[in-house]
Amino acid sequence: MYAPIIQVDAFTTQRFSGNPAAVCLLAEEADPSWMQAVAAEMNLSETAFVRRVKDNTFSIRWFTPTVEVPLCGHATLASAHALWEHKHVEASETITFKAKGSILTATPESGWICLDFPAMPVGPTATPKGLVEGLGGEPIGVYESSGSFPMVLAEMNDADAVRALKPDFARMRHDTIDACIVTARDDTGEFDFVSRFFGPGVGVDEDPVTGSAHCSLGPFWSAKLGKTDLVGHQVSARGGVVRVRSRGDRVDLLGQAVTVMRGELLR
Repeated sequence: MYAPIIQVDAFTTQRFSGNPAAVCLLAEEADPSWMQAVAAEMNLSETAFVRRVKDNTFSIRWFTPTVEVPLCGHATLASAHALWEHKHVEASETITFKAKGSILTATPESGWICLDFPAMPVGPTATPKGLVEGLGGEPIGVYESSGSFPMVLAEMNDADAVRALKPDFARMRHDTIDACIVTARDDTGEFDFVSRFFGPGVGVDEDPVTGSAHCSLGPFWSAKLGKTDLVGHQVSARGGVVRVRSRGDRVDLLGQAVTVMRGELLR
């Protein structure tokens, strides 16, 4: 049995930038241990496994090289791109993804892909043990999201401080800081905010562009800046742009994507 697999760079229009994700198109349910092994083999921040449920509705699961995660933005964006590009769904039609505990949609919008995701607002929290030492920088505010994928959000004084961080991932793992968003206002005038995402506890030391982090960044910066339509720049080495519309308990994440490779997995 063969399973088509497509590698897509998400939140970019240029190959070899943005965030790469593998998308495996399944004809039937697969064993989770096999999916985890595939994700480890692909060795990307996430591999998505997508299976048609009916019409334009698909189940979706996401695995890092080490664990299954409850939510992933860039691999969902990549999955929608792959389904449209390979004619599994008409390019003008909305795709519904059924994940564990959530329903997500992807809709084409003027050359962009619009993902409808749950908002994950943050609230102030005490600075976790080892955070300052792990990041190698002092935040001006520390917050934490709730929900299925709790994350620490550290606000830095300026964008240069975000870019300059050289985290000690071993220290972060030791202090069980599994996932941390670092952010500041943009200083170029081109974007509203910049960010980076570190996930040493889920097998991804630094994620190039993190859609799920923007489920928290959107509400956070919307409240600070007094606007609902925002543009974020994730300033990792590969970099990428995420447009965010904050709307109560949901956020729209808008990005673009480009296919890099196509192949078949032997099963």
